[in-house]
Amino acid sequence: MDVRRTTYDPYGQSPRGHAGGVVGYFEGFDVAGFWEDSPVARDEYAEATPPAPEVIASVEEELGGYRLPGSYVELMGVRNGGVPVRVRFPMSEPTSWADDHLVINGIMGIGRTRPCSLGGEFGSRFWIEEWEYPGIGVYFADTPSAGHDMLALDYRACGARGEPGVVHVDQENDFAITFVAETFEAFARGLESTASGR
Repeated sequence: MDVRRTTYDPYGQSPRGHAGGVVGYFEGFDVAGFWEDSPVARDEYAEATPPAPEVIASVEEELGGYRLPGSYVELMGVRNGGVPVRVRFPMSEPTSWADDHLVINGIMGIGRTRPCSLGGEFGSRFWIEEWEYPGIGVYFADTPSAGHDMLALDYRACGARGEPGVVHVDQENDFAITFVAETFEAFARGLESTASGR
């Protein structure tokens, strides 16, 4: 099922340059089919409700004042965190994961009630404060390495209120940072099935 969602942009601007109001993300993309329904997704990542504006604002403040991308907020409005059906992302540069791709476990929801939500027990601040990941932005996706590499929204070039890129951060390689995608939407759209079909 192809779903095109158009919602109010809570930040009053669009990455496409429109001035406030209604903004569309993921045009022509199967947003409804993006998420897997599994016990791990429900228990570890997915918040029970879509993120309310006051929750988004308080989580952003807690994360250091970083404005979450509109596309991230949009996708969390469909399901607030979880495990994507497709978990492999092709890479042009090798990482500790593989020479030509990386794999994620899940994407963190906007909230605090699940262990793997942005403000949860194993949310973004946990990786910075406990594992000493660099404070470059918001860590939003983990991998099967059990914390030895993570994906982050990287705000170094755009500032806390800008549109961040997505990077891979490798704890085992002195926190090496590798470019993944220009935007969160490009990352989500670029996820592929693995050889096992996931």
